[in-house]
Amino acid sequence: MFEVYITKAAKYLPNEAISNDEMEDYLGLINDAASKARRIILRNNKITSRYYAIDKTGKSTHNNAELTKNAVVQLFDENFTAQDLEVLSCGTSTPDVFLPSHAAMVHGLLKNKSVELNSSTGVCCAGMNSLKFGFLSIKSGNSQNAICTGSEKVSSWLNAQMYNHEAANLKSLEEQPIIAFKKDFLRWMLSDGAGAFLLENKPRGTISLKIEWMEAFSYAYELETCMYAGGDKLENGEIKSWSDYQPEQWLNESVFAIKQDVKLLDEFILSKGAESMSDAMSKNNISSDQVDYFIPHVSSNFFVEGLKKGLTERGIGMEDEKWFMNLSRVGNVGSASIYLALEELMNSGNLKKGDRILLSVPESGRFSFAYAYLTVC
Repeated sequence: MFEVYITKAAKYLPNEAISNDEMEDYLGLINDAASKARRIILRNNKITSRYYAIDKTGKSTHNNAELTKNAVVQLFDENFTAQDLEVLSCGTSTPDVFLPSHAAMVHGLLKNKSVELNSSTGVCCAGMNSLKFGFLSIKSGNSQNAICTGSEKVSSWLNAQMYNHEAANLKSLEEQPIIAFKKDFLRWMLSDGAGAFLLENKPRGTISLKIEWMEAFSYAYELETCMYAGGDKLENGEIKSWSDYQPEQWLNESVFAIKQDVKLLDEFILSKGAESMSDAMSKNNISSDQVDYFIPHVSSNFFVEGLKKGLTERGIGMEDEKWFMNLSRVGNVGSASIYLALEELMNSGNLKKGDRILLSVPESGRFSFAYAYLTVC
């Protein structure tokens, strides 16, 4: 088995940072009315700026594949060129098309040479799953290097025009044309961007991060769906697929909108997160004392204190000075968030050899969790 190192990290955040007061200028007004939930959600999530790959008319400035490619090309230099790449592994929740795969679309933009591709889907863990594919490929000796990515282009999915048909339909039925909170909630939570890591079987440069281990957990066998798109949730908890709806329902009921069962999220995201992280650390025989930097992907600052409490109760609490987060200034970029945070830390100049980093990523889709433990060398 070979060792695996993150030797370089890059990011791409489109256009200019957008403040809280500017969000509806880009995402638009549903039924020409300002969202009543926006200020409450922003007060809780503590995000003050984020990035959108759209302009104020709602027109895209980049698609997801372009965002990803713009992060990937920053990893190339005279020591590692596009012609040296062996594996391209891309994770996202919001691919531009159902088919071909997201990785294939990114590869098409790179125009370098034939490589092995992997596309990881899901929600926030898609980025970690893409990283694990690259990790295992190098670990096994299948390849000497891999580029792994996490990216999202969600702004177009959140644009008011995606919901206006539903609002108009509700109005015609003499109901309040208010979009359900499970849909409106996420409009003020999610944003765009891409991150990329270069993985190699040898360290390179002044700072490399050795991947000691990666672990992943799913609780789908016992918990129903929490976050979803391309369908709707029935009373019995099952998901009805978009393909089982009539075409006019796709618009009238915003079937393709991203939705989240907030009650289910509150009930399980922290408890299962603490349980899975405890299991991951126990399996690999590490304690909190063996973590110098803890990087959790947290969708909202609302969950931070609860997560701290849950970890402490499990005997794996992390001191405040170990936490590294950039949520407030970068936003919640789903599968890209862990890449954006580690890239910032890796390029900060603050890491020293021997430092140990624990990455933690929850996914509320049907409650999955992923972890990675890194050593600076």
